[in-house]
Amino acid sequence: MSEENLCPCGSGKTYNECCEPIIKGTAKASSAENLMRARYSAYVKHEIDFIMNSCEQTDETGRPDPKATEQWSKESTWHGLKILSTQEGKEPDTEIVEFEATYTTKKGIREIHHERGLFKKINGDWIYSLGLVQPMTVVREGRKIGRNEPCPCGSGKKYKQCCGR
Repeated sequence: MSEENLCPCGSGKTYNECCEPIIKGTAKASSAENLMRARYSAYVKHEIDFIMNSCEQTDETGRPDPKATEQWSKESTWHGLKILSTQEGKEPDTEIVEFEATYTTKKGIREIHHERGLFKKINGDWIYSLGLVQPMTVVREGRKIGRNEPCPCGSGKKYKQCCGR
């Protein structure tokens, strides 16, 4: 099986046997995790209508911005989805899926979107309700440059008077 036929969600199945039927509406997501995988694949494939339609739309949650969603989908290079955990929610017919989606922005910055998403089963259909984005800790590579040390750019100035402003 060629790499290009594999589903973007990382299941190891082909796209047409994994997420495509859910995105196209010919099959239902069997679990919150399956819906999460289909939503990730929809971002990769720019299936914005599916992303919008698989969200809960109430006065509390509001409606996601389709233009911003489409922009994020199209301007990002998607690298993969990692499901970290799934667990039952506090309410009946709810599940929480913790995941990481890795992508590169149009500015070339590689990022990890780490989220705990709440999913609800309403009338037999799983939907995305809301998510809590987990902050990422930035870890410095190398040692910290002191303010009074020579600037590493080679200017001969102190760091605080050059690149450290």
